Amino acid sequence: MTRVPTVLASLIGLAFLALGVTACSPLALFDAIGPRDDGGRLTMRNAAFGPHPRQRLDVFTPVAAAGGAPVLVFFYGGSWKNGTKEDYAFVGQALAAQGFVTVLPDYRLYPEVRFPDFLDDGAAAIAWVRDNIAQYGGDPRRIVLAGHSAGAYNAMMLGLDPRYLRRAGVDPKVVRAVAGLSGPYDFLPLDAGTATEIFGEARDKAATQPVSFAGPHSPPAYLATGDADTIVRPSNTRNLAARLRDVRVPVQERIYAGLDHSDTLLALSVTFRSKAPALAEMAAFLRQHSGGERVPARTVNR
Repeated sequence: MTRVPTVLASLIGLAFLALGVTACSPLALFDAIGPRDDGGRLTMRNAAFGPHPRQRLDVFTPVAAAGGAPVLVFFYGGSWKNGTKEDYAFVGQALAAQGFVTVLPDYRLYPEVRFPDFLDDGAAAIAWVRDNIAQYGGDPRRIVLAGHSAGAYNAMMLGLDPRYLRRAGVDPKVVRAVAGLSGPYDFLPLDAGTATEIFGEARDKAATQPVSFAGPHSPPAYLATGDADTIVRPSNTRNLAARLRDVRVPVQERIYAGLDHSDTLLALSVTFRSKAPALAEMAAFLRQHSGGERVPARTVNR
């Protein structure tokens, strides 16, 4: 494949992602024909972790792994209104190339559901991981969570508030570390838009905020954003990082100069990896706290 269409698809995907258009958008084109890390591969597609059509997940595995690898569950964003795991295969493959057995779940979306139903979906996906991931070479005792934007919120809530995993029959201690890219963690009072639609019916608004659950037993956290993010203010990252540091939880906080809301996600891709070292830094942090060993990543234009 020539470089021109690959770069064109990447630029189209970037433009639409910046506008918040993900489902059925050119982001799928970006994912489909952009260059990929070939150190990871899709091993399982559409495994069911519940009865709903959106309770399905994909599994990506490291090519070089021999078994017992750390497991990373990645939640994509989309304002809890849109998104599909198929558009984020480049993320699954990139993280698998870093040595993680990587799981990309879908989850139910607004207006069908509101808070906290999508968190229960995430917890159910983690329960599936605990019960099934060993057959894909992953160690169910070494699970880490990550996400971008609304997906970063999901990852943080599942890591910090133990109620959702317990409700799914999972010991919260199974989550060894969490990572969030450009996530909303401290956004009260609710604005009149998406936040009110998704969280407005919650009786206890403080219980919708990841920052409310930062405590001494929280898992280590990697928190990154861009200082040019106008979608989710960088103060969300700064506030949660400060709260975790106050209770002596290991935190790596990164505010990337010049990056906007979509850049932190696209920096995981081969095409835009030069924007920021988000992939390498996040993977190193999660690997350190999961006990994993580094698997050298390889890339190929396809």
